Amino acid sequence: MKHLILKNISKEYGGTTVVRDFNLEIEQGEFVSFLGPSGCGKTTTLRMVAGFEMPTTGTITMNGAEITNNPPNQRNVGMIFQAYALFPNMTVAQNIGFGLKIRKETESAIKERVDEMLALISLQKHANKYPYQLSGGQQQRVALARALANRPQVLLLDEPLSALDAKIRVSLRSEIRAIQKKMGITAIFVTHDQEEALSISDRIVVMYEGRIEQVGTPFQVYNFPETNFVANFVGTLNSAEAEVVDSAQGLLNMDGIQFKTSQEEMKGRSTGDKIRMSIRPERLSFAAELKKDNVLDCVIENITFLGSVVRIQVKIGNARFNMDTFNNPFLELPKIGDKSQVTCSQEAVLVYSGEATA
Repeated sequence: MKHLILKNISKEYGGTTVVRDFNLEIEQGEFVSFLGPSGCGKTTTLRMVAGFEMPTTGTITMNGAEITNNPPNQRNVGMIFQAYALFPNMTVAQNIGFGLKIRKETESAIKERVDEMLALISLQKHANKYPYQLSGGQQQRVALARALANRPQVLLLDEPLSALDAKIRVSLRSEIRAIQKKMGITAIFVTHDQEEALSISDRIVVMYEGRIEQVGTPFQVYNFPETNFVANFVGTLNSAEAEVVDSAQGLLNMDGIQFKTSQEEMKGRSTGDKIRMSIRPERLSFAAELKKDNVLDCVIENITFLGSVVRIQVKIGNARFNMDTFNNPFLELPKIGDKSQVTCSQEAVLVYSGEATA
């Protein structure tokens, strides 16, 4: 039995549909991220799971029981918000134990659970401090402990890291994932940050304009995007207009430059079709290293140092593509204006119709 099922969920506000025909099944203990741009419906969907919003149509089922119209306090979910939402007049321990107190648990049971949660988030020494005495990362860990203290069946996280600086975000998302795995709790994580979703999720639900564009593992979503929107929104992409010149052979023409793609990408395509072809920057390399299916003459137009990666912009025909290569201080880079050749496999060349882009 699936732990959480959202079936045919739609939500309208004043005649405007913000979530449409949303269908998803989540396993017990799974960590699922809702990823998409602002206004795509991801937070609205999360709030419908929490019970803060009611769907216009569709049903929500948890552990086999329908909860579509249940109020939040009858759903046994824990929620973490971007703004922490800690009580400023309560200590860390009091914040964590607040929900248990509302449920009228005994003082000894509350203390035992609070101590357990403090140990889980490694803030035992801060039990008697107030929120203003903590860093942003520490406050969000307290919010996590408070959400988990009531032993919820599902943990809901609404962009919980977006207010933190970059280094703390990376550290805290790893902590959240480790705690979620340790407790075996089902979690839904809302974010617009593709790196967060890719690094923390078992599966990612990519959303656009209220619809699901793709559901898959981070590996599937990044390497095998199913729509033009997903390809452009998740990761960096080189993209250009092209034409199918031989669908049987997987041959494409981009302004007189021939590319070869895989038969998988040619499914449903016919010779003469106008398409968009896309290649990830890291799938390109210099042909001098190892020639692959596509070997393309180019001119070096720009070189950008990005730390561990060097991004080289090359001009292929009339199109400008980025190529990412690992920074190696012992290898000499080409110079701007140099003529060279780049190469990529046929599997690296993705093909899409003229759909929505990010």
